[in-house]
Amino acid sequence: MDVAVVTVGDELLSGDTANTNATWLGRRLTERGATVRRVTVVPDDVEEIAATVRDLSERYDAVVVTGGLGPTHDDVTMDGVAAAFDRDLTDHPDAAAWFAGESDYTGDLAPGTTHLPEGARMLPNEVGVAPGCVVEHCYVLPGVPAEMEAMFDRVAGEFTGERRHVETVYVDAPESALVDAFDELRERFDVGVGSYPGDGVRVKIQSVDAARARDAAAWFRERVDGRDEEPSER
Repeated sequence: MDVAVVTVGDELLSGDTANTNATWLGRRLTERGATVRRVTVVPDDVEEIAATVRDLSERYDAVVVTGGLGPTHDDVTMDGVAAAFDRDLTDHPDAAAWFAGESDYTGDLAPGTTHLPEGARMLPNEVGVAPGCVVEHCYVLPGVPAEMEAMFDRVAGEFTGERRHVETVYVDAPESALVDAFDELRERFDVGVGSYPGDGVRVKIQSVDAARARDAAAWFRERVDGRDEEPSER
């Protein structure tokens, strides 16, 4: 299952807020076996959101959009998603029923809180206020991390794929010295290989076959004098 992640917010583009939602979603989707093909940040702009969601929804099995939900002036994500699928925003009966019954929220709702794209599946916000929704294969989640994470957990089972087993090897050598070993590793075991330099190199070996990933890591570890644990700080 190929997935695109869209994070919405001027504050993300300006660097005022770290994009932790993208990192969290990438990790959780990968754990479920889905393949994240694209992560995109867009501003709080209806036309930009609509164009991005429309394009990605045509190319991938699912699109996850996070941020910009609610009734305030810069919360325009629902407008953008509705436009992407040529739907009107309406006072959604399931959202209204949620606030009238199951929701713990007791305050006065701001106008527009229960407005969702016509025909969408409402996703209740159990730790906040603004609901999310699913429109076709686009999942719209809040931007507040705790709210986003709780809402994603409600739909996590809808993201599927072959789960990849990961083995990690740490090597105390420059990345450039490992090029030949990487090539031989891929040729021998047909595994995915990622290398991440820092204090030495962290090598991530992936396969849908757990035994193959372990065998590949064992071979590579011996080949380059690697270790299982990250070296301690010098």
